[in-house]
Amino acid sequence: MSFIAGPVTVRTPASSANLGPGFDALGLALSLYDDVTAEVLSSGLEIDVVGEGSDGVPKDETHLIVRAMYAAFDLLGERPSGLRLSCINAIPHGRGLGSSAAAIVAGITLANALVDGDGLDGAAAFQLAADLEGHPDNVAAAMFGGLTIAWLEGEAAQVERLDSAVEVTVFIPSEAVSTEKARGLLPETVSHADASANAGRAALLVRALTGAPHLLLAATEDRLHQSYRASAMSDSYDLMSSLRADGIAATISGAGPTVLAFARGLGDRLPEGWALHELDVDLEGAHVVVT
Repeated sequence: MSFIAGPVTVRTPASSANLGPGFDALGLALSLYDDVTAEVLSSGLEIDVVGEGSDGVPKDETHLIVRAMYAAFDLLGERPSGLRLSCINAIPHGRGLGSSAAAIVAGITLANALVDGDGLDGAAAFQLAADLEGHPDNVAAAMFGGLTIAWLEGEAAQVERLDSAVEVTVFIPSEAVSTEKARGLLPETVSHADASANAGRAALLVRALTGAPHLLLAATEDRLHQSYRASAMSDSYDLMSSLRADGIAATISGAGPTVLAFARGLGDRLPEGWALHELDVDLEGAHVVVT
């Protein structure tokens, strides 16, 4: 196997999973991006990170993008002797906007692009991304863009992608919350009534996001995870609840603590010390940037 000469740049979108009732199934790609450039070297590993995570991520083989690249190269049959990696990150870490999924998808996409010949096909790349992330919802949105419905058939990751054109505002707190901590607050069982309610709202949410935005407030109601996680992100939960009380469809993005609202013009609701981004749905997903 051989590798191409010269650098390759991949742009990968942020993503919001769950979207209220679609727990571990629904994902939405957002127009906030990490740009990663990789180049094969004769030896060694060089990593440079600018932007989000620059002061905290490892600069060695444990870097998530490198791990994903190596996993893809291993499936293809050979790792290069050396790599140079340059990351310009805009997706905040530990905020429920899919930073780890973006890193995994970027790594797999870069590995494919650096191979001189056929890389992993779409199904194999998605399966690898889901295996590395541990669940398919965020990686599906990051890889394919748009609104994604992801599920497992046995161990096989599956995805259905749909277009969506909703407008989004995200409120990002200054402090992170780990996904492991947020998941640890969930109960082992839920009532049949709550499960049934969420199933209906998740189905309604797909319709709302693909052409019936007037249904978004009702469609984003959730009984499975957000209230259980409130103690870990009380300010986020209070903001979400306040927005919903005013008729604005709002959810906790992924495992939190970012709050996502399907509306614009909400700058006056921004808590002190938080960041706000008005975003669109990214319809392209991870892709090689042609310069």
